[in-house]
Amino acid sequence: MVGGGVRDLLAGVKPKDFDIATNARPEQIRQLFRGCRLVGRRFMIAHVRMGAEIVEVTTFRGPITDSHERDDTGRILSDNIYGTLEDDALRRDFTLNALYYDIRDYSIVDFTGGVEDLRSKTIRLIGDPELRYREDPVRMLRAIRIGNKLHFRLDPAAVAPLKTLAPLLGEIPPARLFDEVLKLLLNPEAVENFRAMYWFNLWRELFPDNAAALDAGGDDVRGFIEGALANTAERMRQGQPVSPSFLFASLLWPCVRERAAELKTKQGHPEFIAITQAGDEFFARQSQRIAVPKRFSFPAREIWQLQPRFERRRGGAPQKFLTHPRFRAAYDFLLLRAAHGEPVQELADWWTQAQAGQPPPVPEGGDPPLPARKRKRRRRRGSGGGGQQAPQSQD
Repeated sequence: MVGGGVRDLLAGVKPKDFDIATNARPEQIRQLFRGCRLVGRRFMIAHVRMGAEIVEVTTFRGPITDSHERDDTGRILSDNIYGTLEDDALRRDFTLNALYYDIRDYSIVDFTGGVEDLRSKTIRLIGDPELRYREDPVRMLRAIRIGNKLHFRLDPAAVAPLKTLAPLLGEIPPARLFDEVLKLLLNPEAVENFRAMYWFNLWRELFPDNAAALDAGGDDVRGFIEGALANTAERMRQGQPVSPSFLFASLLWPCVRERAAELKTKQGHPEFIAITQAGDEFFARQSQRIAVPKRFSFPAREIWQLQPRFERRRGGAPQKFLTHPRFRAAYDFLLLRAAHGEPVQELADWWTQAQAGQPPPVPEGGDPPLPARKRKRRRRRGSGGGGQQAPQSQD
């Protein structure tokens, strides 16, 4: 066993999973286990299914040579060159992640000083930090996540290149960054991770529109973002479910809100249409940096689109809205908006009481008008001629 599972056990943290390192080649691993699938282009990994779990099994990597394919920034593009156990240890990112548990004699194998760094609570890269970050820029994000998870300090040499090398995250495939961002933000230390990423300019590379909103909106936008992350962290501590959809709805809302207000003012769009268009624009832009799957981006859009519906409180509209499958997420989002300065506190209080079966009177002024809907064209039956129908319009 190797990596985070061994590191966490030694640090007194419950491991999330375990990884295996072996001298067997990927093709040999696949022959040994029926439930095995080989994944990865840059470095091939065997996913071995054991019941409901998937165990990652990797072959010992060899030392860096001139035969390794790199891009112009130094990032390794192909790494399927194999070596010994010691070679593999020296190729890993941090000393804490290069600790191996040998099941033959129940010993810890340490080639890089990871045990000593564990005792001193230090996150240290193996080798030259700038070179190691250039080989795989995602290591900059992992340094922050592991440091905050274990409450360890980053070695000064690991900190020094971060701001300079932050733009290298632009070279990472958006789908891979999605996985790394979820690990950072769907996390009990989400607020601390956000603050560190913002300080080291990593946040700007991941969420450029949100970073621009933070620059323009200052403490109000920062409070909203940190409030959303703090809510997520608290839910995780209590063992409650958390949703990437709510997370991305929160992160992009400051941008969507400003753009929707602009569309309402300058182009006269109804609020629902303005929010929908603004949401589509910003998700399209965000997907160029982080590829958010549709199963998360669509519910996030719906959370935004449901916000105007909270203003409809007369007749049977409230009862119908309470049964909407996305009501709870939209309501939680309304509470988040109210808690961080948006003028919706009265709406939030009304709907809180409505859920308890005691909705207060609706203030004077009436509900806002519904957006106009297109009427469906009815087919006209042909007159005579054996009941033939008239030709239909193509529009």
